[in-house]
Amino acid sequence: MADKPSRALAVFGDGLARFLDHSHSNLHALASLASCGFLSLPNAPPSESEEKRMIRELELLFDASDSDVSKNGGGCEGSSQKKSIPERFMGMRAALLTNNSVVQSLGSELGISLLRLDELMQMNHLGLPPVDFLASELLKRLGFQDGKIQDASEFDLLFVHIGVGDKVNGEKDRTASDEMKYIDALVGDILQKTQPGSEIGSRLHLSLLMSYGDVFEDDENSLSVLTSNCGKNSDLSVLFPRQSYTMMGEVQRNDIRHHSPMLAAQWQYGVTRKDKAETFSFKEFKEHGSNLVIPADRFIHEVAFKLWKAPKYGA
Repeated sequence: MADKPSRALAVFGDGLARFLDHSHSNLHALASLASCGFLSLPNAPPSESEEKRMIRELELLFDASDSDVSKNGGGCEGSSQKKSIPERFMGMRAALLTNNSVVQSLGSELGISLLRLDELMQMNHLGLPPVDFLASELLKRLGFQDGKIQDASEFDLLFVHIGVGDKVNGEKDRTASDEMKYIDALVGDILQKTQPGSEIGSRLHLSLLMSYGDVFEDDENSLSVLTSNCGKNSDLSVLFPRQSYTMMGEVQRNDIRHHSPMLAAQWQYGVTRKDKAETFSFKEFKEHGSNLVIPADRFIHEVAFKLWKAPKYGA
């Protein structure tokens, strides 16, 4: 536990996990420093559109899905109004950076400040390389500038959303490969600016999330988080205790999907534990990650705890 509240930066590659490969050296470098694991998701509704999938999974990351509204006191029965992030997390000042208008609408519902990535990039009057400028601007808004920690910051949490086809810096027809290169370069620049032992590194809580997006028939076998042959349909499963990610308190969660989770790596120098994962990949996280599996709707609580805005979730 740090002696001062952290400031958090989360980078989310929405639907991009399938495009990870050995060339993304900065993502693998982060995994080698970080605490790695999975964020579990529920099964998707039948015939769900890509837009609805994206919003549903983002709502889970912010613990704001419709099924959680009444649980969290976010409105009366029959109301779709969601309780805002500042209301739920002790005034936490959060901003969502995205070029996706639908994602921006969700951010507005949740009381999150909105920043468009392309508009932010247009502020680059110094002619710096785009990724270098963006990394510096993100850190500045979190109160980190010129390698120093400022007394005050504009935000406690910045959440960067990048999905397939998003346009950054005016570019058109961007592919998943382009997005992955961009995220890899951004993470690399942030790592360079927050090296272990630096003043910033001890106060910045960095999260990198990658989701698989739409799931395929083979995913249940190739991307399963179950750790034994005693799976959910096995007669032997009754002999094993239920995993914590399948529970909410003493109540079993319904409709848990045991495959195609989000990949999550979290790092803060001197605060997060370092596990034995060396690359950012499903196989490495399953075999060597220390965080195992937690529900996706607990992510915001884990981050808020590091910011001293929420009690600790889990052990």
